[in-house]
Amino acid sequence: MIFWRVKPLDQILETAEKKSLKRQLGALQLTLLGVGAVIGTGIFVLTAEAGQKAGPGMMIAFVIAATVCALAALAYAELASMLPVSGSAYTYTYGVLGEFIAWIVGWALVLEYAIGASVVSVGWSGYMNGLLAHSDLFGLVQPGALALPEFLRSGLYTGGTFNLLAFLISLAVTFLLVIGTSKSARVNSVLVAIKIVALTVFILIAVPAVKSSNFEPFLPGGWGSPLGGVGVLGAAASIFFAYVGFDAVSTAAEETKNPNRNIPIGLIGSLGICTIFYLLVGYGAAGSVGAQPILGPDGMPLEPGSDAMAAACAASEALVCSKEPLAHALRMLGFSSIGNWIGVAAILALPSVILMMMFGQTRVFFTMSRDGLLPEALSKVHPRFHTPHVITIITGLVVAFCSALFPVGKLADTSNSGTLLAFAMVSIGVLILRKQQPDRKRPFRTPLAWLVCPLAVFGCVLLFVNLSMTAKLVFVIWAAIGLVVYRLYGYRRSQLAGANAN
Repeated sequence: MIFWRVKPLDQILETAEKKSLKRQLGALQLTLLGVGAVIGTGIFVLTAEAGQKAGPGMMIAFVIAATVCALAALAYAELASMLPVSGSAYTYTYGVLGEFIAWIVGWALVLEYAIGASVVSVGWSGYMNGLLAHSDLFGLVQPGALALPEFLRSGLYTGGTFNLLAFLISLAVTFLLVIGTSKSARVNSVLVAIKIVALTVFILIAVPAVKSSNFEPFLPGGWGSPLGGVGVLGAAASIFFAYVGFDAVSTAAEETKNPNRNIPIGLIGSLGICTIFYLLVGYGAAGSVGAQPILGPDGMPLEPGSDAMAAACAASEALVCSKEPLAHALRMLGFSSIGNWIGVAAILALPSVILMMMFGQTRVFFTMSRDGLLPEALSKVHPRFHTPHVITIITGLVVAFCSALFPVGKLADTSNSGTLLAFAMVSIGVLILRKQQPDRKRPFRTPLAWLVCPLAVFGCVLLFVNLSMTAKLVFVIWAAIGLVVYRLYGYRRSQLAGANAN
């Protein structure tokens, strides 16, 4: 079948420019790499989102999301070690499940990377707007004098019209990617340290202030709704975004000493450390200032990002209404200055996450263009900066306008829909390749693959079902558009089409 034409793994390896990388990373380095990649917007921003969906039960949601990520990570690591090339899940799928499924995965990765970058941009703007609203610029101005007008602080459905700061930070990162500016390892290490210190300070202040009464009721939204979007499972589907980035560990398989031992340690270790941090942050936030959701007439939590939620939050100081929940919680506890510094930490650290997500998006589309599935113009390289400037600019504009117009919760759920599909396909791909090419060299082998991979697929499906209806609808529409594009262009222009295309 033409829709199932598979690009041989050896051809994928030959297409990519091969260089021998030295195996020098140990378990500790991999664990720290994973911690740095994972901790970001999710915990700084989506704590309020998770609280609105699940209340104090969001702590269970953190564990569920981490478990699904751990299972998917083990599957991801096997293919990453076999195919140490660019293109992420798209490339792996191309070599196992064929072009049609690879196209669907590559198209879905737009939701993971581009929309994910929009999530981070909106999260960054929330902390920046909060800092402007509370800062007195070291006593030079009155607090709030620097604040933007309300309609420029957030997008539609959340009380505003156009999120100006989210729009501007997206354009700034796009400019950096076009001219080829990259973060050095030293700068990245400093940013990771800032994030960890900020979360540690929050935990040290919030946890001692916990009151048991704030945990009642513990599951105000129950386990979930038949339509998804609320409850513990709905919160887990959203908070899944807080763990995205762990694949940085699996993609380092080629540079890892003793990968069969150190890759699992790095994956499980980094996810374990991040989960402990997240549980302590969730416990501190929910227990110190309360994270009870705002309920609708039916007694269930209002859906974040809805008009009803925006109206309920218009004059509310509740944590679940905050766009900068960690800083907001500290201010409610009487630590306004420290809360402002938490905001500064988020403002400094989050742009690097935007950059890496947009970088990932441009490289996936660059690879798809190189394979003939997208127009060749998208893989043009700038003569001076040597970057894929065309697709970078297009991606940057999409990210900028999405972040300017849409709320963080809707964007996060939509981003997760693409990620969950990619992880499920990678898990299936591991099992198929075990049957088709059992003797192929695997620097890392997924332990108990016939148990781990099916559980990973089940977990991805479970979280997908519990995404908001908006996210699922956007995913279906986006997939339909992708099928049309593939049939009209990629199907005929693919490098593997050959004589079979008609």
